[in-house]
Amino acid sequence: MEKKNRGRYGEILSTSLKLGLTSFGGPAAHIGYFRDEYVKKKKWLDDRAYADLVALCQFLPGPASSQVGIGIGLMRGGLTGAFLSWFGFTMPSVLLLVLFAWLVGGGSGFDAGWIRGLKIVAVPIVIHALIGMGRNLTPDWPRLLIAAAAAAGVLLIPTAAGQIGLIVLAGAAGYVIYRNRQPAGAGDGETPIAVSRKTGIAAWILFVLLLVLLPAVRAAAGHLLAVILDVFYRVGSIVFGGGHVVLPMLEREVVPAGYMGAEAFIAGYGAAQAVPGPLFTLSAYIGMTMDGIPGALVAVGAMFLPSFLLVVGMLPFWAVLRNRRWLKAALSGVNAAVVGILFAALIDPVIPSSIFTFWDAAAAAAGFALLQFAKQPPWLVVLVSGVLGAAIHILQG
Repeated sequence: MEKKNRGRYGEILSTSLKLGLTSFGGPAAHIGYFRDEYVKKKKWLDDRAYADLVALCQFLPGPASSQVGIGIGLMRGGLTGAFLSWFGFTMPSVLLLVLFAWLVGGGSGFDAGWIRGLKIVAVPIVIHALIGMGRNLTPDWPRLLIAAAAAAGVLLIPTAAGQIGLIVLAGAAGYVIYRNRQPAGAGDGETPIAVSRKTGIAAWILFVLLLVLLPAVRAAAGHLLAVILDVFYRVGSIVFGGGHVVLPMLEREVVPAGYMGAEAFIAGYGAAQAVPGPLFTLSAYIGMTMDGIPGALVAVGAMFLPSFLLVVGMLPFWAVLRNRRWLKAALSGVNAAVVGILFAALIDPVIPSSIFTFWDAAAAAAGFALLQFAKQPPWLVVLVSGVLGAAIHILQG
């Protein structure tokens, strides 16, 4: 059994590390990368269970894509699997941002032609995920309408609160439509969780205790590392809406207080946009700038610890609740809304921040053809898109 667990842990780490090295393009693209690897290739869970997990993580504060990865690791290998899944996905960008802080100190801009290609690649990745998830999660007209309404709602109300409200409404619509019948394509999506409810309750208690006690620890210790621990744990505990929302919150915490300058902060933001993995790893750059390697380690740990505790606290109960008939009906609507939300992310911000010219669109089309028709792996599409982006940048001067 121990040998079997070691093999499973190794697979979790190697898979998440591959994703951490190749997942460019932000949270919406990450959802596409994860689906391609965990649902299509590894078959660790099906589309329905995956969409359930994505929907759950949309309700939680923190980086949704990282939480999805943590949740999949938890399903696959318990607490150790959850940690390894997070570690593999997060550490490549952490190391790159620490290196960036060390080399240039935040004083220089951060731009290159290949970054253009890494932004373009998000478009085919998201479209590819939309096609696969839409086929499984919106197979009838009611759910297609729910997805369309969710997409329109997110575009009209582009806030974290608006997104959560739309998911709730979609769940209510799913319950009304499907409460007396099993919707087409609605499997059980069984996802056994290797964590007990007692562990889940302990995670919730620890989450709340740290949120309450860390300000007092900061005041009593009077040490810069205590400041970093409090700031990043608090921001990671309360931020909804993904990486772009965390940026102004962190800026208000560190720039006015004099821990770093505005120019250094913006340079770190540019660097975080250019590396794979979650945007929340900007914490590594800020921590490194504030207090070197110890500051980077504490900042990253504090930023992601709330997400880890929340996922561990929620999933043991979610695994039981999601198989109730009334909740299955509601989840049919929620899963359709996830497809709509992903479509809305494609419309804004993925396409506007990636496609500026005809050649950008052509590069995106080439990437989509590689994924959808040539069945090439995402890492190859990332590589090709990076080269095409650099070529376009050079040719257009």
